[in-house]
Amino acid sequence: MLPLLTEWRHDLHAHPETAFQEHRTAAFIAKELRAMGLEVHEGIGGTGVVGVLRNGDGWTVGLRADIDALDVTETTGLDYASTVPGKMHACGHDGHTTMLLGAAKHMAANPPGPGTVVFIFQPAEENEGGARVMIEDGLFERFPVDQVYSMHNWPGLDAGRFAVHSGPVMAAFDTFELRLIGRGSHGAMPHEGIDPITLAAQVQMAWQTLVSRAVAPVDPAVISITQIHAGDTLNVIPERIILRGTVRTFAPETRDFLEAEMGHRAQAIAAAYHAEAELDYTRRYPATINAAPAAALALEAAQGIVGAEAVATDLPPSMAAEDFAFMLNDTPGAYIWIGNGSAEGGRNLHSPNYQFNDVILPLGAQYFCEVAARALSRTNTGDDRA
Repeated sequence: MLPLLTEWRHDLHAHPETAFQEHRTAAFIAKELRAMGLEVHEGIGGTGVVGVLRNGDGWTVGLRADIDALDVTETTGLDYASTVPGKMHACGHDGHTTMLLGAAKHMAANPPGPGTVVFIFQPAEENEGGARVMIEDGLFERFPVDQVYSMHNWPGLDAGRFAVHSGPVMAAFDTFELRLIGRGSHGAMPHEGIDPITLAAQVQMAWQTLVSRAVAPVDPAVISITQIHAGDTLNVIPERIILRGTVRTFAPETRDFLEAEMGHRAQAIAAAYHAEAELDYTRRYPATINAAPAAALALEAAQGIVGAEAVATDLPPSMAAEDFAFMLNDTPGAYIWIGNGSAEGGRNLHSPNYQFNDVILPLGAQYFCEVAARALSRTNTGDDRA
């Protein structure tokens, strides 16, 4: 299937679409699913597409791929590079979509079962929580599944290898905006004002010591200030400064603690200098945590394809986030990594020079087929569903 899968991916790569704008992509997916003879449902969560393969009574397994691109200007120079200015498949979702389409094509001709496979093509994974939107639009009410599986390509992990985690895989993702309001003054007369830039520096240090001194060293957490905005001219100390950024955690209690303490420390520092602090903290994605039985099944499926020696089970989880977490919060399942090969030359995720490795397309499609077949072969017990 490699020539066909490569053709599909290159077409998708050349026509990237970002969150909830994946109209051409969704139409492409729906057309191919119909050509396979599958039941097709469109417009779920905006631009989401679901294909259904029914083969008698039994379990129902969900398989999910993300379909959106990023606001990145491509610099790869590939002959099938993005034709859309400022947009690029810089995370490999075109590859994920292609692998799931390949699996659907194979299973349509060779149905596993007995049972049902639901192919979920999800929009807006990047930043906008398309998985949550699909669920709110009735995804699992219309297509209830016993387990759900997904995967992501992983630069730096050799092609031909997989990585499976039992438990946490990706971190929770939150965002914040802090506004520090002082009193503006002439740059030569700082004593007449309250300098919010100085306050921002103290807040930055206070927040970093939350991670280094108030959170246990074995409990991963990251606070990153990624934007600072203040001032309009060289000789004026501004009245206010805005800090924005992200927070990454795994443990729910750590998430709660950091949200509360970030606000407390900012307020305390501002009050000490007779300034004001306003913190808007937004919880975006929960942590991606595999259910142990589903992770064990995913491990069996991966090992069944490439052998035990080619499946890593000891890689640390990533502090990046993934909105498949919303599906795992709703339904037991597992999220794994498939090796994409070397990340040298800037071929890492979200880079303008990122390149998906077409060699792994059949392997990803085979994994989806294998995990679905193994899940449908299980007996309907409560333990296996968990």
